[in-house]
Order: sequence, then C-alpha cells, then structure tokens
Amino acid sequence: MMSGMNAPFDIATDHGRKCAETLTSLALENVPQDIPPPKPGRRRLVLTVCLLTLVFAAAGVAFYWPDMAGTLPEPGQAAPDPAGQNQNAPIAEHSTARVPLPTAREVTGSGFVVAPRLTAVFAKYEGRITKIAVEPGDAVQAGQNLVILDDAGARFALEQANAAKNQAELTLAAREIDLAQARTLLDRAEILAARGATSKQALDDARTATERASNAVAQARQSVDSARLAIRIAEERVAELSVRAPFAGTVTRLDAHVGDMVLARLDSVLERQSLLTITDTKSLVIDADVAETTIAALKPGLRGQAVLDGFPDRPFAVTVLRLAPVASAEKGTVSLRLSLADPPDGIRPNMAARIRITLDEAGDPTQ
Repeated sequence: MMSGMNAPFDIATDHGRKCAETLTSLALENVPQDIPPPKPGRRRLVLTVCLLTLVFAAAGVAFYWPDMAGTLPEPGQAAPDPAGQNQNAPIAEHSTARVPLPTAREVTGSGFVVAPRLTAVFAKYEGRITKIAVEPGDAVQAGQNLVILDDAGARFALEQANAAKNQAELTLAAREIDLAQARTLLDRAEILAARGATSKQALDDARTATERASNAVAQARQSVDSARLAIRIAEERVAELSVRAPFAGTVTRLDAHVGDMVLARLDSVLERQSLLTITDTKSLVIDADVAETTIAALKPGLRGQAVLDGFPDRPFAVTVLRLAPVASAEKGTVSLRLSLADPPDGIRPNMAARIRITLDEAGDPTQ
C-alpha cells in the first residue's frame, strides 16, 4: 500500500494530464522588465483633467446646495414628503416655513402743538393809540381793556347826537302843547255845534286842526327816537375806542405802539395790521403727520402717547379727535388732530411733538 503511494506521478493517464493543465494555468507569468514609463506630457495632461473635474464638481455642489439644503430636515423636524402622502402629519415645532410678518400694533408720527382758538385783534374804528394795557405773555380775561384809542371825531359825534336829542325832545314838547290846545278847541266847537251856536264849518276846522297837531306830535316823537339812535351809534363808536379781549387767553403777539394811528377793521386787510393776537392756551391740541399707509387702521378715539422735544422726559396721553379729510400728495402722509391729557406745564403753541398711537385699544399707551 505504501509502495503504491510513493510511485512516481504518471502523466500519461487522463487524470495526470488534467492535473498538469491545472497547475500550468495557475502559474504566474513573468512581467517583462522592458516596459517604458509614461511620458511626462501625458502625466501633466492627466493631472490637469483631474483638477478640472474636481473644480466643476465643486461648482455644481455650490449651485445646487440651496435646493438640496431646503429639502433636508432640521433637527427635530420630519423629513419632507414629496409625494404628499403625509399631509395630515403635525407640523414640527421649529418649522422653517415662511409666515407673514405680524401687523404693526402702533403708528408713530411727528407734528406740532396747535392752538385752535386764537384771534388777531383789530380796532373796529380808526384812532390814535393813547394807551397799551398789556404785554406779550399776559393772561387776560374776556372783556378786559387791551388798547385805548382816541378819536376826536367820535367824541364830537356823540356830543352832537346828544344835542340833537335835546332839540328833538323840545320840539316834541311844543307839538304836544299844540295838540292839547287843538283838542280843547275841538271840544268847545262840538259843544257849540250841539247847541246850534256855531256852524258846521267851524266844527270841521277844529277837527282838522286837532288831527294836524296829532301828526306833528308823532313826527316829533320819531325825531326823538332818531336822536336817541344817533346817540347809541356815537356811544358805540366811542366805546370801541377801548379795544377789549374777545375771550380769555394769553397775549401771544403785540404790534401796537403808543402814538400809532391805526386803521378801521374794514380797512385792515392784512393780519400784520392787527393790534395783537390772543391765544387760548387752555385748549391746545397736536396736529401730527403719519404715513398714509396706516390710515386703514386709524380712527377717532384711539389713544396713544406724545412727548415734546422741549420736555423729552415727560410723556403724556393723547387721543385721536379726527383725521384730515385729504392726504398730503407731497409727503405721502395724513394729518391727525389729537387732544391732550395732562400735558406738562410750560407747553406752548408750535412746540415740536412726537406721537405713538396704539392700534390695540385694549393696550396701555403709557407702557
């Protein structure tokens, strides 16, 4: 048995030939040693092509990255569902979907303090200024004397009216005496006519004389009334020589000077020809401009806050009274008029102000 295993390998058999072929196929071929290395030009070409490929690949990634990043889920966010199969899934808490910005809850603007009640004071009649009883900044009451004028013509007219009235009253007294006498004669004529002691013509003449005397008395009374009216006119003109305050307020402008000759109101067509200006500083408001794009949210009654440039540390409450009926085409704004609540002491007309109107009526404008 052992001798059989140590016998030489016989390739003559079919099995031996198959084993020899298998061993031959598994043998390594000798690598030829004379293969030339690649040329330097080709090496540089290959390197250049590789670099260009990398550059284009990087550019493509940078170009498509926003779209790719938009589809990537954020931490804690579900992956996008392009097929729309998960439409009923709850939205993640930290969703990156764009939502419209909330509407502003306040409107800001700027304007000035305005005195809606002010007047320029004129002299009703011409005259020369003899006294000025006020100074700019003085508080005055309604009916208080401001400027005293003198007009000799007005005083002479008053004296003349008084004289005419006296004359009319004397004439009336004379006509009343004539009427009394005519009535006495008429009574006597009627008695005599009843007794047949006088003619009918004499009775008619007595009646005519009485009627004439009565008419004369009526005319005299009208003359007296006209004289009294003339006196009232003359007195009114003299009284207007004292220029008085039309309402309580503050003297904010004074152009009168003692000795000046002023014109009557009908002849003073310019405001600068007035004597002074009185302003009611107790009823000030603010006229402010806001962007016209906010007009849809504005309405009377909205509350807000204002601060004056002169008192930057003392804000106070305001309320919208009304909106201007037209907008400003030049500035693209609309004007608001606001009432003031507890403004700081020392507030004056024409002071600059900044406002903030709260659109949410439930909000507190002072916060």
